[in-house]
Amino acid sequence: MPDKRLGKGLEALITAHSTEDDERFLDGAVPIDNIIPNRNQPRQEFDTEEMDDLIRSIERSGILQPLTVRELEDGSYELIAGERRLRAAQAVGLESVPVYILSVEAEVEMMEYALVENVQRVDLNPIEEAEAFAMLSGKYDLSQDKIAKRVGKNRSTIANSLRLLKLHPEIKSAVKAGKISAGHARAILSIRKSLQMMTLYRKILREGLNVRQTESLVKKYCDKAPGKSKIKKIGSRISEIVQLENTLISLLGTKVVIQKNNKGKGKIHIEFYNENDLQRILEILTDMDE
Repeated sequence: MPDKRLGKGLEALITAHSTEDDERFLDGAVPIDNIIPNRNQPRQEFDTEEMDDLIRSIERSGILQPLTVRELEDGSYELIAGERRLRAAQAVGLESVPVYILSVEAEVEMMEYALVENVQRVDLNPIEEAEAFAMLSGKYDLSQDKIAKRVGKNRSTIANSLRLLKLHPEIKSAVKAGKISAGHARAILSIRKSLQMMTLYRKILREGLNVRQTESLVKKYCDKAPGKSKIKKIGSRISEIVQLENTLISLLGTKVVIQKNNKGKGKIHIEFYNENDLQRILEILTDMDE
C-alpha cells in the first residue's frame, strides 16, 4: 500500500497506475549511484537554506520518506519524485537510499507523479508550477480538466496558473525568486501594455506594496489608459470591460480579451492551447446555451 505520507494526490496516482505486482518497497536497497535524475523534473529552483536544513536532517535521522523511481532496462533507476532528498543524500555521502519502485512506462505518467508530489509538498514556486502544467497541456496534450483532476485543484486554478507564463521574463524571475507573490503577478496581468506592467512591477518592489495595494493601482491604471481621461464614462466602460473579461476568464478558464468600439460593436477573443482545450471551452459554452 502507498505510504500515507506521500499526500492524497500522489497516493491517488500510485493507486491508479500500479498494482501489488508492479509496486515494491525497498528499504535502503538501491545504490545511490544507480539513480539518474528525472529529466522532466518540474522543480528548477532549490533554496540553499532549505537544502542545508534537509542535509542536516538526513545526517541526523536518515531519509524518512522514500524516493520514488522507476526501473530502466539496463538495471538503473530513473527518479520520479524526490530530487531534493536525492541531492541531500549525495551531499551526506549515503551509498544507498530507500525507494518506491513503480511500473511507469509513459513519460506523461512520470511527469504527473513528479508534479503531484511537488504540488502536494508545496515544493514548487508559482512559475515552476505553471511551467509544469504547460508541459502537461502542450507536450502531453492533457486538457486543463484532466490536469486539475490529477493534481487535485480546480480547473480555474490551472488556467490562472498558466496565465502567469504570459508575464515579462523579468517579472517571472521575480516570482520565482519570491520577490513578488503570485497574487501580485495576477494583478499585474490585468494590465495589457508591457511598459505599464514593468512600471507597476518596479513600483511594487520599490515601495513594498502588498497585493491589495497593487490591485488598487491596477484599477487606476485601467481608468487612466489612453483615451479614457476625456470623459469619465469612457473610463467606467473600460473598467466594466475588464470586469467582464475577468468573469469570462474565471468561467472559461483561459485568457479572454474583449475589444469594443465607441458604437458598442466589438469582438471577444478566447484563447485555447490545444484541441482538447478548445473542445472543453465549446462544451462550457454549449452548456450555457441549454
